[in-house]
Formats: sequence, structure tokens, C-alpha cells
Amino acid sequence: MKVMIITSSPNIDGLTAACGQAAKEGVETAGAEAVMVRLNDLDIGKCHACDNGWGTCNKQHTCQVEDDFQKLHASVNEMDAYIWVTPVYWGEMSEAAKAFFDRLRRCEASKENNTAIQNKPVISVAAAGGSGGGTLTCLSSMERLVHHMRGIVFDLIGITQKSRNYKISTIRSAAQTMVESYKK
Repeated sequence: MKVMIITSSPNIDGLTAACGQAAKEGVETAGAEAVMVRLNDLDIGKCHACDNGWGTCNKQHTCQVEDDFQKLHASVNEMDAYIWVTPVYWGEMSEAAKAFFDRLRRCEASKENNTAIQNKPVISVAAAGGSGGGTLTCLSSMERLVHHMRGIVFDLIGITQKSRNYKISTIRSAAQTMVESYKK
């Protein structure tokens, strides 16, 4: 089983990175392969809303904007499960996450069948370094994203600096349990 863990923070040593590492540990403890992706290391621009908003993404399920999105989109299709970790910025996902997931949703949600994540489990983690006030709205947005692409919401986990100690363990446990539940 292959689980893609996508993190989207410019901070390589912060709360989001710790969440990604905990997810990786949980996946590997359960005997699966963890594929780590750090969106901030890739060149993935925002959606251009080509052709009146629905270019090749709607018709051919590919994005015509040439950057690192195409390679990552192809590898998303090869995975069995996903863990998405984003910092919370003003109640939303980070800019890197929004850029990638907005384009992924446009390419995948318009498919009639067999989206990249259809019937595959997803854990979404919203990591709030500040007050944590936007954690719930961020998780709600991530939940809609999973539903638009017909994936399975395995868990939605909010974490703040105050809850870090026990929520890191929660993320590790959720990742392990997800793999054990869906292992092929």
C-alpha cells in the first residue's frame, strides 16, 4: 500500500512538518510505503481559469498550465490513500495547498468515474500555529475537497501549538489505523 503525505508549509521545521513526520511514522509502522511531498519545494502555480474557466481540466482532465503539477497529478493517481497537512492561514489552507488542490479538483471532480482519489481514504490535518481560530473552517474546506473528488474522509484533525503534544500522537495513530483498515 502506498500513502501520499502532502505538506504545504514554507517552514521546514514547524508544526506542519511535525504533523507530516508523525503521519509518515504511522504509515510505516503499519507496514505501508509513505510517499512524502512538500508542495513548497515544487513549482505549482495557481489555476489560470483557462477557456472561460473550464479548459482542458474539464474536458481532458489535465491542466494546460505547464509546471510541476502534471507530474504530481500523475503520481496522485498511483496512490492508495492520502494524508494532507496544511498550516491554517486566516481560516484556510496555505497558498501552496490552495494552488495544488484547486487545480487537482478541477481536473478530477468533473470526471464521471474513477477520480484519482475515488473510494480512497484521506486524512486531512489543519495545523494552526496561532490561536487555532480558523482550524474548523480550514477542515471544512478540506472535507469538501475530498467529497468533490469522491474520496473517503477517514479523519479530519485540527492541531494547534497548545494541543501539539497529544495531537501528534493522534495523527500517528490515525495514519496507522487508516493503513491497517485499508491495507490490500
